[in-house]
Amino acid sequence: MTASPTLPKYRQQLILAVLMLCSLLIWLDNTVLSTTLETLADPVHGLDAGPAELQWATGSYTLAFATLMFTAGALGDRFGHRTVLATGLVVFAGSSVWAAYASDAGQLIAARAAMGVGSALIMPANLAILMWTFTGPARASAIAISSTSAGVGMAVGPVLAGLLLDHFWWGSVFLVNVPVVALALAGIAALVPNFRSPVLRPLDPAGMLLSISGLATLAYGLIRAGQVAAWSRTDVWAPIAVGLVLLAAFVCAELRIKVPSFDPRLLAQRTFGGGNAALGLLLFAVAAITFYNAFYLQGARGFSPIEAGLASLPTALGAMLGAPLGARLVRRWSLRPVTAPALAVAALTMGAYGFLGLETPLIPIEILLLVQGLSVGMVIGPVTAALISSLPLDRAGAGSAVTNTVRQTGSVIGIAVGGTIMSIVYRRAIEPSLSDVPGPVQDRARLSAEQARHVATAIHRPTLAHAADEAFVHAMHVGAVWIMLIALFGAAVLAIALRPAGKPTKPVQEPHYDRGGSRSVTGVGSHSGAGNQPAYAGDDVGGH
Repeated sequence: MTASPTLPKYRQQLILAVLMLCSLLIWLDNTVLSTTLETLADPVHGLDAGPAELQWATGSYTLAFATLMFTAGALGDRFGHRTVLATGLVVFAGSSVWAAYASDAGQLIAARAAMGVGSALIMPANLAILMWTFTGPARASAIAISSTSAGVGMAVGPVLAGLLLDHFWWGSVFLVNVPVVALALAGIAALVPNFRSPVLRPLDPAGMLLSISGLATLAYGLIRAGQVAAWSRTDVWAPIAVGLVLLAAFVCAELRIKVPSFDPRLLAQRTFGGGNAALGLLLFAVAAITFYNAFYLQGARGFSPIEAGLASLPTALGAMLGAPLGARLVRRWSLRPVTAPALAVAALTMGAYGFLGLETPLIPIEILLLVQGLSVGMVIGPVTAALISSLPLDRAGAGSAVTNTVRQTGSVIGIAVGGTIMSIVYRRAIEPSLSDVPGPVQDRARLSAEQARHVATAIHRPTLAHAADEAFVHAMHVGAVWIMLIALFGAAVLAIALRPAGKPTKPVQEPHYDRGGSRSVTGVGSHSGAGNQPAYAGDDVGGH
């Protein structure tokens, strides 16, 4: 497919601003929730949510996000990416209001899943519109600029959540999404053409059902292991096994479809597949360590929500600096020698959580978070830009959904596994301190450190609260080691995936590239095919 007609530069820039606002909304919501987890666990000021319910409140969102994105990409190619983007924003706003007024943890989990549906409609359409709007080198630059919205969301989210939680009830953190959505919808209506692919693809309901049921069942088994503190029970290993079988069936079903919405064949390519696997492992680690950090700062260390938000700012600052720094270093030294070591450094910073304690000074923690954000930003920005830029333009929606599905799947599993490790180790660590407390108190104290602190206050047992803090920190140390090893494995996968191909033994014919940048260049431009023009619904694209 040839490049889309060029829009006026001022309109391109305004469209980019609107797309960044949509992306900011998603990142803002993720970071806002992480700051709110401790409050949601509070029996008095929150919803009295247990560890498993908090895992589902986070995981249901990413589960819906991960499993619906490839379907959303196909919808965008069929009905227009602007239409799908606007629909996603409306769903996101409505479910945010639902979450804000949820009366129990079950309603919150359902509302978060609905928010995940909205995000799944937003993200592929957002990337597809960006790829249609920009061509050649400008596209790679636009992707890099757009990625900074992640850093902004990470910076603003925790502080905003802290301010709201200090002055209002916990539901206010979700209501802030509504005015952002209203502003984004106004910009979309005024500026964004309704790009769509001329190639109509089936919607693949069977694939959607298999992927949702597979991931949900797998996540249930992993989270259930944390609830019962055992992996050998039938209600733990059976859901895990069934989930893996359903996901394998999903891959087989997609391979049999002539034009799949989620194309596993793309993952068979060493660079694209390996790069996505590395990003999935990185997001696994980031999701798990973020889950730990929320409870460490507000629970074990006793920070207020606003203090915890401010303490998390170095992570966001590092991510904001890391993305453009990584892009500059990649232009100088290429992708592999920059991103693989950066991912290894990110892994080591996560392992360093094993050295944090109840009395660790704040300055070392802030330095650790800064280095972590910087290294993660240096990986996600350049690697995502390289993978997305290598996609065929006529598969923009579905192709970008492959990358985002893998990343969000990593987050789902990261939250489930990370939270389960923490729950199992915490229960074993707190057990010796429960021998001389009443039975009902023992049951609540075993649930989580948050519950233990609450009952310790109620029965005037400060030693129990201290024991819970110590048990939590020990659980965090054990989990951090596993998270580090998984992220280090991701660094190894990335180094192998980006390894230069061997020189051919005989000359091969090189494809012809347009030096103006409108034709494809591997890792930079878009793959083009002759004869197909982009289609529009409801807009003439600046008069062309």
